[in-house]
Amino acid sequence: MKIMLSLAVMLALASMPHSWAQTNQPPDDAKPASSNISGQQYPKIDSQARATFRIKAPDAQKVQVSIGETYNMAKDSNGVWSVTTKPLEFGFHYYWLVIDGVTVDDPASETFFGVGKMSSGIEVPSPGEDFYDAKNVPHGEVREWVYFSKTANATRHCFVYTPPDYDKTRKKYPVLYLQHGMGEDVRGWSTQGRMNYILDNLIAAGKAKPMIVVMEDGGISSMGGGGRGGRGGRGDNRGGGTAPGGAPTNGFPQILIADTIPMIDSTYRTIADRDHRAIAGLSLGGTQTYQISQANLDKFAWIGAFSAPFGFPDLKTGYNGLLADPKAFAKQVKLLFVSMGSDEANSFGRGNRTFHEALEQAGVKHVYYESPNTAHEWQTWRRSLYQFAPLLFQK
Repeated sequence: MKIMLSLAVMLALASMPHSWAQTNQPPDDAKPASSNISGQQYPKIDSQARATFRIKAPDAQKVQVSIGETYNMAKDSNGVWSVTTKPLEFGFHYYWLVIDGVTVDDPASETFFGVGKMSSGIEVPSPGEDFYDAKNVPHGEVREWVYFSKTANATRHCFVYTPPDYDKTRKKYPVLYLQHGMGEDVRGWSTQGRMNYILDNLIAAGKAKPMIVVMEDGGISSMGGGGRGGRGGRGDNRGGGTAPGGAPTNGFPQILIADTIPMIDSTYRTIADRDHRAIAGLSLGGTQTYQISQANLDKFAWIGAFSAPFGFPDLKTGYNGLLADPKAFAKQVKLLFVSMGSDEANSFGRGNRTFHEALEQAGVKHVYYESPNTAHEWQTWRRSLYQFAPLLFQK
């Protein structure tokens, strides 16, 4: 089957007018999505956040778009298929086409690894929310670093963000180890998450300390789960173990402690002590964060879990029993940050609110953040990082 490469996406917050549904023409204010391949006019996004998908496939019998839910597309006399979605949530979404039963990526869109495979993605602008956009400020650098892990007996690579002034000074920096979620890999935080722009903007505004951020592969990139913008693919554990609550590890905690941290400290100008080292993660990476930090409290003083699905520390035994002694815990842990999206309250993410309430009742010092009107998705995790990063290394 021959498919010509053209596709359109438009997004809106109101239901589609009947006249537009007939003509299938985008409104005058529709603009190409920022996630398009260079030079492509489609996908397009309008001011009301609706999406129109379009692809030329004259020989196809049935074409659909899957973006959270599946939409049937209609074909015109020129063999161009199109459909307009209902209003989509702000932020990042994975999507794909289904042409005569075959799932394919949109050739007009950039692709992203985030559902256990490469998939098309689209960014829905959030009015008045630009903290994760590239601005006219000094920018840090995301570097890919290859190293050999003795623990895994394999070559590995991680992504490392260095702050804007890193190459202009000889000073040392604190380090945040920032983990992805299920179905994602080392690319997630710097592509879908835009963590480098979030840090650039915070540092430029004097709201966050300049820091190094390390993003490693948590061994959960092939597995499934999640929600809007965070859905994982399905896979196996590839022989790995499990964290408390059943989170897959694939040996990652041992690799991080024995190989990654020493490599980073010997390669980059770090302040190599627990008071200047943080760990955080999203979704299953949040569960891994609890697992790793509890077993290695001598390595981390700053802890953040965004939408962790399970594996919350026990209030009687967690952190070597420190949670049962709030004053002792506060002396050891400089920050325990817990977050979730408000729309996760009725899903597996609701445990974060429950954990927060239990901590509050027990008098354990922590910071809780709930992202308004978002679910288990990148907009929740972008906002969580934006709230978490300014709190780091301030004491």
